[in-house]
Amino acid sequence: MKVFSVLLCVVVAVAVLLSEAPLAAEAVTCNYTELSPCLAAIVSPVKPSATCCQKLREQKPCLCGYSKNPNLKQYVNSPGAKRVASSCGVPLPKC
Repeated sequence: MKVFSVLLCVVVAVAVLLSEAPLAAEAVTCNYTELSPCLAAIVSPVKPSATCCQKLREQKPCLCGYSKNPNLKQYVNSPGAKRVASSCGVPLPKC
């Protein structure tokens, strides 16, 4: 039950962050729900799925906006998110 609550909080936080992120210049729609396949890998030591890595690459232009959002930055900047990005070969931008 505690894991479910943590996952729910992460989903809500990511949703808020993405809803406030500006659109990237490359016509990427910043939408936090696109990163939902990464939730389990961010909050636990599970290896990220191929879908997670694909969505993370697609949302890379949005990551600075997410990291600046007070509701999402704790997740985007978390050790779990950094581990997932590294595992997916997606360098985190310096914002």
